[in-house]
Amino acid sequence: MNQKDKHVNHAHIESLIQELSQLMGPSAKPAMFEQIFTDLALIGTEHKDVGDHKLIHKALAELRSALKMFLPHRDKRKVAIFGSSRVSDSNPNYKLALELAQGLVRQNYQVITGAGGGIMAAANQGAGRENSFGLNIKLPMEQSANPFIANDPHLIEFKYFFTRKLVFIKESSATVLLPGGFGTLDEGFENLTLFQTGKCMPRPIILLDHKENGYWDRWMDFINTMMIEQGFASKSDISLVYRAQSAQQAIDHILNYYKVFHSLRYIGNLTVLRLTKALPDDLVKDLNAEVQDIIVKGTLHSSPPHKQELQNKEYIELPRLSFHFDKAEYGRLNQLILAINQA
Repeated sequence: MNQKDKHVNHAHIESLIQELSQLMGPSAKPAMFEQIFTDLALIGTEHKDVGDHKLIHKALAELRSALKMFLPHRDKRKVAIFGSSRVSDSNPNYKLALELAQGLVRQNYQVITGAGGGIMAAANQGAGRENSFGLNIKLPMEQSANPFIANDPHLIEFKYFFTRKLVFIKESSATVLLPGGFGTLDEGFENLTLFQTGKCMPRPIILLDHKENGYWDRWMDFINTMMIEQGFASKSDISLVYRAQSAQQAIDHILNYYKVFHSLRYIGNLTVLRLTKALPDDLVKDLNAEVQDIIVKGTLHSSPPHKQELQNKEYIELPRLSFHFDKAEYGRLNQLILAINQA
């Protein structure tokens, strides 16, 4: 956007924006809030459609409420669990979701669901109110929250799918998909697309169903024979998903994903992998040979915290690997993370 388009051209409004920007909390950056308030003022002065105003207002209100709800709980990793709202509690996949949530809580994880019935209810039931969250969506048929999360302070209702999806991704560290309909597949493809394009941080994405169900086997056949074989996706993209047929397999994969790999940070053209332990030089050398195809210059190497990480106090105690990633082959990046976790 041209910088001249970022001015309100109204002296009194600009003065108020500058004043408000200085009154935010101690951790707020005045320059950032000046841009936020300027954008809001421009919406008010340039957009005459009240519907636009309502959309921005509601979206901001939903995000603010959701961020406030999750803020005190960010010390624990969370798993987003998706699946059909139409299965009964006698369905094998309901029992699988229940077992999955119970096992995750035992490993100090929390659970996020869409707060509906079926698989979502099973996950909230298994995790218990203290360790589960519900992101309900307001639908014409009025999807009500399941009894295991209803009227709970960990429940929020959204008008918009896009704000709800953003919160699911932002507040979780892993995704587990059980069999479901259009909504489940939508969430699954959204997760894959965001990972494949680098629009979300790396995460385990797990396809889980009862061993005699075959739901995800048919889906994987489609991905392999129709998408990958015809060149619509890279062969390495299939590594973005993990196939599990028991709750324990899914739990083990999540735990293993964060066994050595901790988190990732992009700083300009540099990709920084934070680790829970330092890797031996010989292993780093072997990893370089394995992923040379996605390194655009230099090598994968051990590194201290970057100055931006030091300024923001971002896990400065953790060892790191840094490299210039091509930011194209995210399936290969995921393969690197899986290899690191073998250390």
